[in-house]
Amino acid sequence: MSEDVLTAPVEEHRFPCDNCGADFRYDPARGLLRCDHCGNTSEIAGAGPWGNTALREISFEEGIAGRLSEQEMEETRVSHCPNCAAQVEFEPGVHAAECPFCATPVVADTGVSRHIKPKGLLPFALDEARARDAMKDWLGRLWFAPNGLKDYARKGRRMTGVYVPYWTFDADTASSYRGERGTVYYETRRVQRGGKTQTVRVAKVRWRPASGRVARFFDDVLVLASRSLPKRYTDALEPWDLSAMEPYHPEFLAGFRAEAYGVELEEGFAEARAYMDRIITRDVKFDIGGDRQRVHAIDTRVSDVTFKHILLPVWLAAYKYRGKSYRFVVNGRTGAVQGERPWSKWKLAFAILTGLIAAALVGYVAATTQ
Repeated sequence: MSEDVLTAPVEEHRFPCDNCGADFRYDPARGLLRCDHCGNTSEIAGAGPWGNTALREISFEEGIAGRLSEQEMEETRVSHCPNCAAQVEFEPGVHAAECPFCATPVVADTGVSRHIKPKGLLPFALDEARARDAMKDWLGRLWFAPNGLKDYARKGRRMTGVYVPYWTFDADTASSYRGERGTVYYETRRVQRGGKTQTVRVAKVRWRPASGRVARFFDDVLVLASRSLPKRYTDALEPWDLSAMEPYHPEFLAGFRAEAYGVELEEGFAEARAYMDRIITRDVKFDIGGDRQRVHAIDTRVSDVTFKHILLPVWLAAYKYRGKSYRFVVNGRTGAVQGERPWSKWKLAFAILTGLIAAALVGYVAATTQ
């Protein structure tokens, strides 16, 4: 790495209030910066619902070749969690805190991460209070969760707003395929059943060769670029209203944390390509038609691949209960909740016992009736 890269200035997201000097925070409810100390507010220049028209795609080929301009790159100070390996930005004045992903104590270090700058983001629309209410409602529906965890989670412990990194990919695809089209028909047969001759209809499939071409443009294929959260939880937070995305302004990060991406660009595209291949296979089967389809080969040409690095808003709660961490994630736009859940052995045992007693009563009543 060159000397000028090592000594490049690090961008710090801090916005002092022009009235009292305290730090501004982004207010999701009002969509602007607000000072908690004096109540002063400030608009975010260049933000607005029209802003997403400025989200320019970046060439994937230039990205993996390392030929991106300095305007597309940034350096931020991050802290590395020794437990879950999350790389999270902390505010300049914070020297020690809990990792928002696993509740492990973290000491802020001076590590510098150089990475592709976010092109856009979805601002938080839910504040912490509304996110906590969504999590409480979700926990309340988990009947088999221990009461102690519910009580612990409801004590008003703070949640952390984190912008989670994602990649989006666009691509043109053209595919040629070979396969077979199956048409179902029926034959009538006579079979012996119980000493009697019966007539039955047997389904058969007539296969014929099929070939052709399909094409599809993929727009904003979303790939999680974080290794800190279980993918099954973040996938379940979809859909995201990407049409409401704003051009990246660091003011949206004021008062929140941002995670540096842990999934590199090329690896992210490999996952996007696997998704594209599944959709293309579905298109091929539809194009073959008939009642059944066999796909023998698909040859896909991918062109004009572009990408964006974006940030999506997630409220996190990481609780340590009886020595184990439990994580909950809340979509910062819709309030959808996902998370890890423990099972109460006592509640499970009670449910099983209740079920056995009910089954025994049913059997007893049936026996006495006979």
